[in-house]
Amino acid sequence: MAINDIPRTLWWEDGTVYFVDQSRLPLVGDVLACTTAEGVCAVITGMAVRGAPALGVAAAMALAVWVANESGSIDGTEQFLAGLDATADTVTATRPTAVNLFWGVERIKRFARENADLPLAELRDLVVEEALAMAAEDEERNRAIGRNGAALLPEAARLLTHCNAGSLATVYFGTALGVIFTAHEQGKVAGVWVDETRPVLQGARLTAWELKLAGVPFRLITDNMAASVMRAGMVDAVIVGADRIAANGDVANKIGTYGLAVLCKEHGIPFYVAAPTSTFDLTLESGDDIRIEQRDPREVEGVTFSGVLEPGSPSETRAFESLTSEGPYSMPLAKGHAIEISRKGGGYQVDGWVRIAPPGVEVYNPAFDVTPAEYVTAIITETGVSRPPYGESLSIACAGSGAIHEL
Repeated sequence: MAINDIPRTLWWEDGTVYFVDQSRLPLVGDVLACTTAEGVCAVITGMAVRGAPALGVAAAMALAVWVANESGSIDGTEQFLAGLDATADTVTATRPTAVNLFWGVERIKRFARENADLPLAELRDLVVEEALAMAAEDEERNRAIGRNGAALLPEAARLLTHCNAGSLATVYFGTALGVIFTAHEQGKVAGVWVDETRPVLQGARLTAWELKLAGVPFRLITDNMAASVMRAGMVDAVIVGADRIAANGDVANKIGTYGLAVLCKEHGIPFYVAAPTSTFDLTLESGDDIRIEQRDPREVEGVTFSGVLEPGSPSETRAFESLTSEGPYSMPLAKGHAIEISRKGGGYQVDGWVRIAPPGVEVYNPAFDVTPAEYVTAIITETGVSRPPYGESLSIACAGSGAIHEL
């Protein structure tokens, strides 16, 4: 187990963009292949890919597959640009909070407009190349964030992180976990507390998996244990990612982040946000203007699970063979519960949902919350470390990266 064992989230080969299906990790490691923009949109909506930086590149890849595979019947540049705009509108409708998604779309659209005087065949090739360049740049930014953030941490640091801001949230290497990976390579990490991150459990499923692959020592805790380990003096810093950062330094991130920031202030613990400058939205004065995505109530009403069963006897094998002889076997149960069994290599994949709350309950399920800038010790970017007053330091960081963008 080493840092090099962490996964690459998405990649491009011969007109196809591939995604690790994060909705089924860590027990099922499917790879999704998309050759249409609609397919990429389904991957985004279903959270098979998630994390702000990864969403930015995924959005660009959605436009790239449209250009490579679906725009061939278009002869004129104006019609091509109109088709690109229409596809972009579909992509930006998938998820509303992560600004990187909009940034990825706008960068491709702007690039196409700026090169519209080229022959259409050449323009198509260049648009795809621009999307691939964005993927390569993502890894470079993340490694720079890792170096800048690791310099802030003490020796034998005991860290806490929430949700997943690792390699799976980016093209490769990660933001908040990128800091932890870099610090671990420098011998500075004594251990990491991993919040499970209800209700989708990105911490328990994804962050724990990445840290285990990388050989970083960690312990998994429920979200409501964070206050206790802080009060016990077992946390030296909290590091999280971000989905959108307003001009004043307010940070939108996975629900539960705000509570951690308040706890850090109460216990005198640094609260760091690690994010590329593409996550900054300087068009918003404060976090009050950030649109917060509302997710499916079923995420809170019950538990979604995926796993692989390996039959323990010939009779069990025959039973599963019978169930799946004509394809996946769906087993609808009472009150909306469902289980699906399908063949998976030498075993059988099981996907399901079971209710844990009483039927008919009302659910409030925001995917994100906003942490006011006053609770943020510093924001770690690829250009350096921004500190209060954020109105000034974030503008400088963006100017240094060339990332100021209109949305």
